[in-house]
Amino acid sequence: MDLHTDVLERPKRSYIPESFTITDWDSLKPYFDDLLNREIHSLESLKKWFTDNSELGAIISEDAGWRYINMTRYTENKEYADAYQYFVQEIQPPMAPYSDKLNRKINDNPFLKKLENEVGFDIMIREMRKDIDIFREENIPLSTEVQTETQKYGQISGAMSVTIDKKEMTLQQAGVLLQSVDRGKRELVYHTIAKRRLEDKQKLDDLFDKLIDLRTQIARNADFENYRDYMFKSMGRFDYTPEDCFTFHESVKAEVAPLLEGLAEDRKLKLQIKNLRPWDKAVDPENKAPLKPFDGGEDLTDKTIECFKRLDPFLGQCLSIMKEMGHLDLESRKGKAPGGYNYPLSEIGVPFIFMNATSTLRDMVTLLHEGGHAIHSFLTRDLELTDFKHTPSEVAELASMSMELISMDHWNIFFTDPDDLKRAKKEHLEQIIETLPWVATIDKFQHWIYEHPQHSQNDRVAEWRKIFDEFSDSLTDWSDLEENKNYLWQKQLHLYEVPFYYIEYGMAQLGAIAVWKNYKKDPDAGLKGYVDALKLGYTRNIPEVYKAANIEFNFSKDYIKELISFVRKELGNL
Repeated sequence: MDLHTDVLERPKRSYIPESFTITDWDSLKPYFDDLLNREIHSLESLKKWFTDNSELGAIISEDAGWRYINMTRYTENKEYADAYQYFVQEIQPPMAPYSDKLNRKINDNPFLKKLENEVGFDIMIREMRKDIDIFREENIPLSTEVQTETQKYGQISGAMSVTIDKKEMTLQQAGVLLQSVDRGKRELVYHTIAKRRLEDKQKLDDLFDKLIDLRTQIARNADFENYRDYMFKSMGRFDYTPEDCFTFHESVKAEVAPLLEGLAEDRKLKLQIKNLRPWDKAVDPENKAPLKPFDGGEDLTDKTIECFKRLDPFLGQCLSIMKEMGHLDLESRKGKAPGGYNYPLSEIGVPFIFMNATSTLRDMVTLLHEGGHAIHSFLTRDLELTDFKHTPSEVAELASMSMELISMDHWNIFFTDPDDLKRAKKEHLEQIIETLPWVATIDKFQHWIYEHPQHSQNDRVAEWRKIFDEFSDSLTDWSDLEENKNYLWQKQLHLYEVPFYYIEYGMAQLGAIAVWKNYKKDPDAGLKGYVDALKLGYTRNIPEVYKAANIEFNFSKDYIKELISFVRKELGNL
């Protein structure tokens, strides 16, 4: 594998003029009209149509991408917010009916039958027919309104800051102080952050109510009983059902959630405290100072590049190119939206990583995670069509979560002290055990929300508490913190911005453990399986991609038990 310097430039266009940029719908409309009115008399002309449509789609996707990236980087910049909103409100709506007409035109073309069994085209055609099935003209303005409303979550969250020790900081920056060995300080910080979050709880509750109403209306317009069922179709979940999600919930509850009890008990004993409180959950259990794997964004970037290089020089080269192109914005600052993401840029093929790093192990792992997504973008860059590169989340998250684990053999780049290195690995593996129940919690909560769209805000709190308790340890003492517990779900941006995009983390986490298991057994074969799977993009279905990595797409209790036993064994070795 190798990258040449021409990767820094976007590939030459063959359909749209090189100088073309999107200004408004009128600038795009002629190309949609051409595709819609073009006569297709042969298989060759049909493939050319797909190529031209793919090029146009890549240009539009990348333009939307930069608008979103700029808006989240600088939430207080009105120009960026307006540019994104203009795209959502003025460009996307007229595109939607055209996209439906284009889908129907191609679906009716007699030459399409010859492509139905070709690798990649079969998956793309399946997606296209799904889009035809769920398209409704009346949902265009509703979808626009949903996107406009979801933007408010980032604005509300991005504006949250607190003052601690006379210093104003973001909630992400303040959260680092929850690792302090001074228990009194941790408690103060916890209450300060929680109080700030609760100041906007009603605003966030009302926003969520509005989103539920809009989403439910979209589902009903498309003849679905509820928004969950609509989203399963919309997200192209051909390879599993809601019932499979319920199996995942039950398997995690049976095989993983009980382990939280032991972790909590161990933490309580080591900290030598009578009651384990929420502000005791992030500090090192042996009361050691927080691990500091890097010092600032530059150091984090350089160390991660070196870590990837040691896995394979190609992997390091990918991140080096992103650094050179300015496609990394890593450090937390005021006015920046919460969270982190890798945004694929479809035309140039070099993605953008956004995150809110401070100095923690979690931040280091986040860049490894997003770096895994970035590697995926590079590995699929040369696939024939844009649609082939856009993988479902169950595959995308396999790329990122596997990278967290297979990179562990090289974490000595971040931790020169052997004890710190051992501690970092232990913390991360325990985090995996804690992540699976949290994923099950959020996913089960979403199913309930959209199965019961008429619920009240009080109903929502009651159901949240019930589900939260199912997947949590019983040792953490929430006395006098009921309100904080009631609104923990508001921290999860996926509920607001990307509904039903969360179970994928759990499915991919299981896959990542299996990839790591293979890697530990044979590093060369394990890495090859990982790369071979990612190179497929979305030219194969999810089970086939997993099979290419020599792992299973499986949520059964037995399979989860096997994988968690492996994690526990590795923890024991530390």
